[in-house]
Amino acid sequence: MFEEKSVREISDLLHTDREKGLSEQEASLRLGNYGPNVLKEGRKKTKAESFLEQLNDPLICVLLVAALVSFLLKEVSDAIIITVVILVNATVGVIQEGKAQKALESLKKLTSPKAVVRREGTAREIPASELVKGDLVLLEAGVQIPADLRLVRTWNLKIEESALTGESLPVTKDADFQAVKPLPVGDRKNEAFMSTLVTGGRGEGIVIGAGMETEIGKIASIINDVPREYTPLQRKLADLGKILSIVSVLLCVVLFGIAVFQKRNILEMLITAISLAVAAVPEGLPAIVTIVLAMSVSKMVKVHTIVRKLPSVETLGAVNVVCSDKTGTLTQNKMTVMKYFVNQNVYKCSQAAPNMPDEFTEGMLLCNDAVITSKEELGDPTELALLRFAESYHSGSENKTLEGRSKKEALEIRMPRIQEKAFDSQRKMMTTLHRGPQGFIAYTKGAPEVLLNKCTKILINGRVQSLTDSHRRQIRQTVEDFSAQALRVLAVAFRRGEKDVQEDGLTFAGLAGMIDPIRPEAKAAVERFKQASVRTVMITGDHIDTAFAIARELGIAKKMDECITGDELEHISDAQLKERLGKVSVFARVSPEHKVRIVRSLKETGNIAAMTGDGVNDAPSLRMADIGIAMGITGTDVAKNAADMILTDDNFATIEKAIEEGRSIYENIKKTVLFLLSSNFGEIITMFTAVLMGMASPLKASHILWINLITDSLPALALGVDKNDKEALMKRPPRKAKEGLFSNGGISCTIFYGCLIAAISLTAFLKVPWEILAQQQKAFTLANISAVFQSAEVLTRAQTYAFTVLGMSQLFHALGMKDVHTSVFSRKRDFNPVMAASFVVGFLLQAAVTEVPYLTVMFGTAALSFREWGGLIILAAFPVLAHEIFVLLHAAEKRDPEKEEPKKSPSLVPGKGRL
Repeated sequence: MFEEKSVREISDLLHTDREKGLSEQEASLRLGNYGPNVLKEGRKKTKAESFLEQLNDPLICVLLVAALVSFLLKEVSDAIIITVVILVNATVGVIQEGKAQKALESLKKLTSPKAVVRREGTAREIPASELVKGDLVLLEAGVQIPADLRLVRTWNLKIEESALTGESLPVTKDADFQAVKPLPVGDRKNEAFMSTLVTGGRGEGIVIGAGMETEIGKIASIINDVPREYTPLQRKLADLGKILSIVSVLLCVVLFGIAVFQKRNILEMLITAISLAVAAVPEGLPAIVTIVLAMSVSKMVKVHTIVRKLPSVETLGAVNVVCSDKTGTLTQNKMTVMKYFVNQNVYKCSQAAPNMPDEFTEGMLLCNDAVITSKEELGDPTELALLRFAESYHSGSENKTLEGRSKKEALEIRMPRIQEKAFDSQRKMMTTLHRGPQGFIAYTKGAPEVLLNKCTKILINGRVQSLTDSHRRQIRQTVEDFSAQALRVLAVAFRRGEKDVQEDGLTFAGLAGMIDPIRPEAKAAVERFKQASVRTVMITGDHIDTAFAIARELGIAKKMDECITGDELEHISDAQLKERLGKVSVFARVSPEHKVRIVRSLKETGNIAAMTGDGVNDAPSLRMADIGIAMGITGTDVAKNAADMILTDDNFATIEKAIEEGRSIYENIKKTVLFLLSSNFGEIITMFTAVLMGMASPLKASHILWINLITDSLPALALGVDKNDKEALMKRPPRKAKEGLFSNGGISCTIFYGCLIAAISLTAFLKVPWEILAQQQKAFTLANISAVFQSAEVLTRAQTYAFTVLGMSQLFHALGMKDVHTSVFSRKRDFNPVMAASFVVGFLLQAAVTEVPYLTVMFGTAALSFREWGGLIILAAFPVLAHEIFVLLHAAEKRDPEKEEPKKSPSLVPGKGRL
């Protein structure tokens, strides 16, 4: 709105004197009415509120019930473990809470603490928080803009706005500019915005926006308004928790009903029913997931990635779109000379031109206000690019006598500057006059179309010649060629002999084409993403020509019609945007609001989107994305605090390693979930079958809880930290957003192994009565089995058999679940020391409850002989036997030439899974 108004209209609208500013009385009145120039803070949650919020989860609620039941059953150790699991998860959640608040606090830090204003005609410094609409603010180089301003006067004013707009170069501001229609932030040449930095010149501006009314304030509002998003894993585990909650309640009701109907001991069956309900819930799952993610976080640190939110690593495994900012992410955020034109020839920056004219490089060194030292680089990015280039190729003799100095320093001592004419947006040139050993010489650099009209001669191979029409055509064609490659082109010329600055009758020396170059590793990363079926989309505030040139070089886009601008976005509906998303790979000249809209549309069309960025303008979209990734070196605090992950090396290629790790993590978590649920399902089927048939209970409540203790801990953790073939994982397409933990045959896998475990456990339970009835030559009937179980000693031994086989079979089952494609004896399997340790420890713990006298009394078990142990171990090993059979069948199927190779990812049906 303000960009369309003249300076007079603005001053009249805000009742401000353009010369004297506001009066102190008026400023004080406005401050009281509208409040200070600060970003508003939302109410912070207390630690207690955050902690309680973490407990508001179905799975956690079930775990709380499980802990209570364990205490009631006097299973103190199990109750303590469950309680610790709950506390660990809640604590991790509290630590990760409050991203929006942290982002707002960082935004607040960016605001300038001081501002120079003119009030009642007098310039004075005040706290930036005391600025009000209508204040007249004075600007100079090095000042951070304290509020949004409509500029009223400018003197070669340049402002660096990359953190807000994504624009690589400082923007030259013009107070006299007046827009004819509303413009995006990056095109408002007559405005300056809070938190941006003045890099050159001077200016004055009237405050048109303070606090939350500024552009950065709008971003703060967007961050605050973006709702908390749950990761795919969190959503799936929450769904699982709800299902298990329902199953647990139904189990209690059904088993208790059966007990009443069969006139069993109601109290005993009530305890058993509750125990079985607890068994239905893999209470170790949240802890295993947390530990696995935490270990992956440690791995990510080694590859220069800091994970601020644990589930983010897993989320990356599902990402199918990586939305990346251009400046500082895909590019180096460092203007660099890529090509240059001298002696009628074009050279790449890596080539030193034969007979490189000293006047060309001297012009870059001397007609330049930038400074490069061993510690820092100061100045306009364009001038820094020219300086770096000239330092590399200048061959002047002054360096031999002034060793230890830069070429610029040495040349300035030899040829001091005595006059200058600064760059301005009208002339589009800068000229400096120097006194040298051979007399006076002036160097001019500027826009080629302007400078060429000022030239009458040209330097070719050390000789000054008349500038002909042919030369002009060649130079203009070169400028067009450079511009077509999105290079920013500057021309360098000189004039000898004049004691005053003259900007006509110049001698043309050459052209330099600059761009913010791509990161060398980014192109390879984009290609690897393609192989992994992950699409890269560039979303930037930069100009469309520059954005397309970079995108084309990176392989993100091939044609200009794959690009769309923020102005076009303003004129299409959300439905139209969603239709075009699949065809558009570059979004240029977009605002923070546009970025959020793009990311939201990607998510609403079923994509899982990652967003990278480094500027303030990226913060809202970083938070809106399924996973936000900020740059650690060049990134602002706002971007870092709004992100889920931070790349400490600013390396776009590091994201590929993170995606690789994410896919591996999800595979492990899925293996863990299926292992735990199939094992627990085996327990449920075992108990239900026996009770429904009217037999004695094959397991006591303590048995169920003990088995859960040894199988829901180390074996599950071993699967969680297992190694996967990451190269193979990266050749698959990412899983779909709606893909569940039981997709691709997961349900079949759970039911099959659950039924198998139940079958061998019941076989072990019935082995004792079968042997007794065989000796008595009686029929193996339910009535006879029930009669045999009237003996407490027989029932105890039968329950010990079932207890031992059920526990041991789950340990064997874990060995097979490590990789359903390969044999447990295959050399292709990577050795998993945690799995080996869990198997040995689980075996010893299971043996302890039948062999240690104190424990046999506590658990009500019978001591077993070596012969009995041998038979029970063989029976418990059936899950591994089944696994080996499925592996052989799968291998035979792959060798069958008549079978077509499946195009989709293989299912998790036993023997055909991809776990």
